[in-house]
Amino acid sequence: MNKEMKDPRKIYRMGNENEIKQDSPVLQKNMKINPDCGEETYKGNNRLTNRNALITGGDSGIGRAVAIAFAREGSNVAIQYLPNEEADAKEVEKYIKDTGQKSLLLPYDFREDNAATEIVEKTIDEFNELDILVLNAGQQFPVKSLDKLNIKQVTDTFKVNIISMFETVKAAERYLEPGSSIITTTSVQSFNPSPSMIDYAATKAAINNFTINLSNYFANDGVRVNAVAPGPIWTPIQLFGEQLDEGISNFGEGTLLQRAGQPVELSSVYVLLASEEGSYITGQIYGITGGEPINL
Repeated sequence: MNKEMKDPRKIYRMGNENEIKQDSPVLQKNMKINPDCGEETYKGNNRLTNRNALITGGDSGIGRAVAIAFAREGSNVAIQYLPNEEADAKEVEKYIKDTGQKSLLLPYDFREDNAATEIVEKTIDEFNELDILVLNAGQQFPVKSLDKLNIKQVTDTFKVNIISMFETVKAAERYLEPGSSIITTTSVQSFNPSPSMIDYAATKAAINNFTINLSNYFANDGVRVNAVAPGPIWTPIQLFGEQLDEGISNFGEGTLLQRAGQPVELSSVYVLLASEEGSYITGQIYGITGGEPINL
């Protein structure tokens, strides 16, 4: 018998010691060690045929992997991203169009008023329908001590990470029909927070509560709401602020699987939660953490 099985500890092993910090914008295309977002490996199985999806933070990292997977599963895909991250977004657009699906680029900053409402309206204008909402946009700026934590940063982190979710769902509610799916991206940080990420972790804890509450709210409408809680995943967000000062070469090695995860390792879970294969799943938080526990 020919078994092509792989040791999960040794998949994607990499040395990050030569990775360097980036100033904003943090672009995936400028990373020395590029994350695997499924560009060459993800193969679709028609699980999202004729669907229309809006993904926030869809230009790089996890959002990019989800956008590529959704398109290869048969969905049209709109992606929101920061305007100065256009270079990454254009790459994602090409991958979507290569599948024959429609793509829509939405350069919006969630720190600005009405941005989260406008992305919904523009998605409807382009696709006429909205079936899948992936609320994935986030900012993370680690600091070593509270005296370095600017309150403007705290305010912006809450605007981007959780307040935008409220606004996006509020704008999308009237378009979501039975069978639609909302998926939020939370984090292992919401369960086991790091002091250097105190503002980021607090928003992720709020997202957990938001997700469970929203699943109750939408249950009678036949709309499912779930969350994915990543652990240490290799994305551009790791290359800003003081994260590298703590030793990016060891990033993710404290997990049970002794390595960081890659965005493509999450995309199939988003597909499950968006598709009819997940028809009996709502109000759940899926941990993809390399073994780090999550507990509500």
